[in-house]
Amino acid sequence: MTKRYLRKNFKTLGRVAVVATIAGFTLSACQSANVGEVLHQGYVVDQETLNLVPVGSSREQVLLSLGTPSTTATFDNEVFYYISQTRKRPVAFMKPKLIDQSILAVYFDKEGTVSQLAHYTLKDGKVFDMLTRTTPTGGKETSFLGQLLTGPGAGQAAARSLFKDFGN
Repeated sequence: MTKRYLRKNFKTLGRVAVVATIAGFTLSACQSANVGEVLHQGYVVDQETLNLVPVGSSREQVLLSLGTPSTTATFDNEVFYYISQTRKRPVAFMKPKLIDQSILAVYFDKEGTVSQLAHYTLKDGKVFDMLTRTTPTGGKETSFLGQLLTGPGAGQAAARSLFKDFGN
């Protein structure tokens, strides 16, 4: 090998090392700069607004102070839920990950006045999916055919009447 050949290879190797170093610093700067997106969704209640709705307030006062709730429940007593979520995704095309959730529940008594205020977070229970408005349920989900073949009652009766005609 000649000196000229070695010098040329060392020059190329030096340039590659400089480019690799610059690329490494650039990528580490992107990660330390916390590139990504934080998405805030829902109603964020501050303490000042919450003070406008003490226990004993009317339903109308709650609606005027806090606005329309994210969702409601009307089983025994009416409940207003004000839900806020914070999601984060590292890159715009990735699915956001839920990092924080806050639920303010305003419970009403039979007269329509506030009986209790409660604040729930992710630590208090299951995640509520605001996009599809569904919560995970327990139990086994069975297809229509599975219900016909294994289910008691109406499913079996329907299957028997369906297959009775094929036997004759």
